[in-house]
Amino acid sequence: MNTTQAPAAQYNLRRSVSNTLKGSAGNLVEWYDVYVYSVFAVYFESQFFAADDKNATLYVWAIFAMTFLMRPLGAWYFGRFADRYGRRLALTVSVTMMAACSFVIAITPSAASIGAAAAVILLLARLVQGFATGGEYGTSATYMSEAAIPGRRGFLSSFHYVTLVGGHVLAQAVLLLMLTFFDKSAISDWGWRVAFGLGGIGAIVVFWLRQTMDESLSAEQISKAREGKAKNTGSLRELFVNQWRPLLLCFLVTAGGTIAFYTYSVTGPKMIQSAFSGGSVMTGTLINLAALVLLMVMQPVGGWLSDIVGRKALLVFFGLGGVLYTWYLVQYLPQQTDWRVAFLVLAVGFIILTGYTSINAVVKAELFPTHVRALGVGLGYALANSAFGGTAPLFYQAALKSDQVTTFVVYATVMMFISLIVYAFFLPKQGDNWLDNEHAMQKKHGH
Repeated sequence: MNTTQAPAAQYNLRRSVSNTLKGSAGNLVEWYDVYVYSVFAVYFESQFFAADDKNATLYVWAIFAMTFLMRPLGAWYFGRFADRYGRRLALTVSVTMMAACSFVIAITPSAASIGAAAAVILLLARLVQGFATGGEYGTSATYMSEAAIPGRRGFLSSFHYVTLVGGHVLAQAVLLLMLTFFDKSAISDWGWRVAFGLGGIGAIVVFWLRQTMDESLSAEQISKAREGKAKNTGSLRELFVNQWRPLLLCFLVTAGGTIAFYTYSVTGPKMIQSAFSGGSVMTGTLINLAALVLLMVMQPVGGWLSDIVGRKALLVFFGLGGVLYTWYLVQYLPQQTDWRVAFLVLAVGFIILTGYTSINAVVKAELFPTHVRALGVGLGYALANSAFGGTAPLFYQAALKSDQVTTFVVYATVMMFISLIVYAFFLPKQGDNWLDNEHAMQKKHGH
């Protein structure tokens, strides 16, 4: 096991890239486990609910939304754990929990065999995955921001969302592969089980990779936290009393970004899936896969730009774009039958979204000092994500059934506008952040 400690490794480019890649691989598998649910939902809903239940789709997305209620709890537990015992150990535990639950879902008997117990098992497994995801986001965002060297933090930390989106791409690619060789009934019968099982298998490799990552906290910091000498480390009291302003900023930065992310990247592909649900299932899947690949490869571009022009410029670009474009995407994407137009509408939305996704991890990490960074990033994100992100697909489905889509659009746009105000007027100036200040102090003391 590699036990090299920061900050010596933190500012070495080669080691920084190595740690980024290892952290990214784990992130990829965890987010594949998250998104395999949304991608295969239409195929497995009849396995967990009665085939003639008209509300089955709503129930599936209600479970999707309910898992987000566990994210703040997971963010608190793993954030506190990561600030006190190290980022690497926290990340290793979270990926193990995700994998175990994916295996449980893959082998759960259908509702035809065990009745309502199937839905209960699905809900419980997804709640545990929501708990693990709450810890994964804050800890991995913190780790990858700390492991990146100054001047390239935007670029290197953008791989946090490369792999987050990559998990969605991988899930879509698995579906595309299955559609190539099997019909829809086969995927509904057993194919979705294979998809969930693959996520569990991938975690075995990730478990080893995360054991070989450098720890981004120093041995001294971890030792003091474990011995109780650093009482404010990972403390909720410290976060809410002395770090409440960055926590509030983290929440508000996330609010508009997360509702845009789930509206564009989860609900958007579902709109295309429905529009091409007839004889064009393969076409719809290809459109979604191509658009998500575009979103994935745009992340390093956004991160690189932020290192040059600053984080605020990209966030303002996203905020303005989201406020102006969301109505068009939600109202007109479901009506498209031409694959080129459908791809273009979704792709423009993803380009706008990149202004947020590519840099949101490092923006949040820069708000907090080391001793509460994982807790602050994780909890601020999870609270906003639970309130606005995870509920977005459910709210959209409910709005669709009640013919109130315009109300949903107004709600999403207002949240993006609020975040835009925060981006433009309340975020610190470029260079005035905890990560750069800590690096300057380390250099001053000869580290």
